[in-house]
Amino acid sequence: MNKILSINNLQKKYYTKNDEILAIKNLSFELYEGEFISIVGPSGCGKSTLLNILTNIDKLTKGNITYYKDNIKFGYMLQSDSMLDWKTIWENVILGLDIKKIKTKENLEYVDKLLKTYGLDEFKNNYPKELSGGMRQRVALIRTLALKPDILVLDEPFSKLDYQSGLKVSDDVYKIIKQEKKTAIMVTHDLAQAISLSDRVITLSKRPCTIKNIYKINRDKNLSPIENRKDKNFSYYYDLLWKDLADEE
Repeated sequence: MNKILSINNLQKKYYTKNDEILAIKNLSFELYEGEFISIVGPSGCGKSTLLNILTNIDKLTKGNITYYKDNIKFGYMLQSDSMLDWKTIWENVILGLDIKKIKTKENLEYVDKLLKTYGLDEFKNNYPKELSGGMRQRVALIRTLALKPDILVLDEPFSKLDYQSGLKVSDDVYKIIKQEKKTAIMVTHDLAQAISLSDRVITLSKRPCTIKNIYKINRDKNLSPIENRKDKNFSYYYDLLWKDLADEE
């Protein structure tokens, strides 16, 4: 796989009237095209701050990020689907195209194809309140894909779903990401979710966060996330991640 970006000695400080807060300290890792990586760490350690720096919502204090493709585009998928209840599903999925004024015939046809491919075409004239939470998250992903991002950034995307729905939607989202050949980086508190979805999992220390370990997850890439939970090595990886986080309590 080819590198798509590398983060080198990233540092982030916040300044208050009377103090200086170091949030991220000397953090380095690489991301490869087509890879799915997850980041786990204690609450408040700086996971979302890292995503915000990657997507240029926030600025780094020191270090650098190197991009290996020109004009890399990020697509952000949040905990909430953030759909507008007064707009139809179709109007919601093309919202980004509207805002960026790129509602071309080609882009609209691409969105239409995504809806048909992933079983949402018959609901495009419905309103969000008529869909289940899982279906709304699939719609949110398609809205993100409509802008044709190079890297998908997922911030706790299943945390507002119940356990069973979260399992099903993680399977659906993983399938869509892999079929569309997207690179993804996800922040999650769910260790099982991280192992079942990811090629690699990065564990972070408490604030100021730095990388504790990077684990390559060896599993059958043809299996779904739900099937991956039955892998013979699943509990081994879970114990490794749990120990890393327990050490930070």
